[in-house]
Amino acid sequence: MLAIPFKAEGFQAFSNPQDPLNPILYFIFILIFTFAILMIVKYKKQNIIRYMILGAITITMFYVFLLPLWYALFFLTSMRDVIAIVSSFGLAIGLTFVLYKYPEWYVVDFVGVIVAVGATAILGISLALLPALILLIALAVYDAISVYKTKHMITLADSVTELKLPVLLVIPKTSSYSFIKQKGLKDELKKEERDAMFMGLGDLVIPGVLIVSTFTFLSPNEVLPGIYTNFLVSISTLLGSLIGFFILMRYVSKGKPQAGLPLLNLGAIVGYLISYVILYQNLTFGINLNW
Repeated sequence: MLAIPFKAEGFQAFSNPQDPLNPILYFIFILIFTFAILMIVKYKKQNIIRYMILGAITITMFYVFLLPLWYALFFLTSMRDVIAIVSSFGLAIGLTFVLYKYPEWYVVDFVGVIVAVGATAILGISLALLPALILLIALAVYDAISVYKTKHMITLADSVTELKLPVLLVIPKTSSYSFIKQKGLKDELKKEERDAMFMGLGDLVIPGVLIVSTFTFLSPNEVLPGIYTNFLVSISTLLGSLIGFFILMRYVSKGKPQAGLPLLNLGAIVGYLISYVILYQNLTFGINLNW
């Protein structure tokens, strides 16, 4: 829903969405950011992480609220821009304050979903199909290595859980569960019966990048005139990711931490490839090599 107005207003993160170097640059930023957070954790300066992420969350929510509010104020002939900007900042800062003062699981999840919406829309319109595929493959491999081999992603998640920040979605198993009382993620993993399940926000955003990218960069074709084939391929990509999610949950239910992106991204990619061939009847997969 946000992809089209975001693209129309020039919210792309990269000036040339077709450039396959974009996901490589983004991946490098992820590595640098992860290394910086791990160093901050090592030297016990977690408050730096808290305020850095809270600032990023506030900015992202501002962009999510801005265009819907601007369109909602269509009846205003003057001060429309100012009111939309001030209202968006007010909502973003207000939600960030509530999150900071009362980080219960439903507050964390609500803010997390808003952030995921904004990040997915912006990245989806910033990465055309080839760059999006490169990003999904690279991050699936990285996620597997960081969870199963180096295990630094678990350390990262543990630190963020203690800070009560919405980079994880929290799914409580009982009505009495309180995320405020939750200690680190590693303590939760030691329990035979866990009180909640946790899912990284990136497990929503990264498969969603391909979903938005297919919707944004594919055009309806001549094989099925009048049919929004790009929308159908986008839905198929979503369904593929959900199939990957159900398979992932089978492994998660066994009690060990699992890398989400290998299965989620694989499902999204397979869903995209199959539906593209069926609906567009060619093997170019909509990839533009003239970048």
